[in-house]
Amino acid sequence: MKLETLLVVIDPSQPSHPALERAAWLARRSQASLHVLLVEYSAALDGSALEQSLQNRARDALLEQRSSWLQEMLAPLQGEGLAVQQDVRWGKRLHETVLEVAEQLQPDLVLKSAAHNNLLRRLLLTDSCWQLMRHCPFPLWLVHHAQWRGNNLCTAVDPLHKDDKPAALDHHLIATSQALATALGMHADLVHCHAPLPRTLLNNAELLATYQQYVNDDAQQHHQAFDDLIRQHGIEPDTAHLLEGAPENMLPRFVRQHEIDLLVMGAIARGRLDTILIGHTAERLLESVDCDLLVVKLPVEK
Repeated sequence: MKLETLLVVIDPSQPSHPALERAAWLARRSQASLHVLLVEYSAALDGSALEQSLQNRARDALLEQRSSWLQEMLAPLQGEGLAVQQDVRWGKRLHETVLEVAEQLQPDLVLKSAAHNNLLRRLLLTDSCWQLMRHCPFPLWLVHHAQWRGNNLCTAVDPLHKDDKPAALDHHLIATSQALATALGMHADLVHCHAPLPRTLLNNAELLATYQQYVNDDAQQHHQAFDDLIRQHGIEPDTAHLLEGAPENMLPRFVRQHEIDLLVMGAIARGRLDTILIGHTAERLLESVDCDLLVVKLPVEK
């Protein structure tokens, strides 16, 4: 994974900007250039009773004000010698403007801060975060407001995928995390969570009678697939963790116990999260981890 161009999304309404802090941390270690995007919008200046010329001038004045504010904020980073470019645009829907800029820029990473709640440590994902997870073809780094240590990353995989595309994603996730760990000097773990269907959900008499055998067979299948995956990539056994339990329960616990700073996860295509995130588990999982998230898709075939 290259770290040459980082697209950083700034929210001027927030008192702090963790995404910019994280991008600067990455740039200091990789010499990446930062493209800092601020998207402004005011409903009062969109289709209001003002004449079009007055409305346009008011918009321009607001964008100029934001540009000056952003320039002042970025000055210390430029003073360090980091390559920083600012981009201030008008856009009603944040994620659409971000996707438009990303398509033009072709960044190696898109970084955005999650919402912040002083009463909760958990990650709070806005609608724009979810939209970018669904539609952004580039790796998306969602930045937590918690203290950043930059020591440990963890990659969640599912080696029992039954078709080529998700199976290829696991290999891409591992390659991405290994490249990041090497470039950033981070320790990397690999995790797979599995859980058999609870006995209470089975209504087949034959399955119920052989439930323990089903549990044993299921565990063996996951062990074999996980062992094959780590062997293919030469991963040290002490950094590979097979956890029994639902991912929405086990991953947040693993993150806390191992002081994980970055959780790397996969998403399939556009509009559908990977099986580890399917259905109602997605929100519970993503908003209960105490770390940054890196959402990765397979590169788009051209």
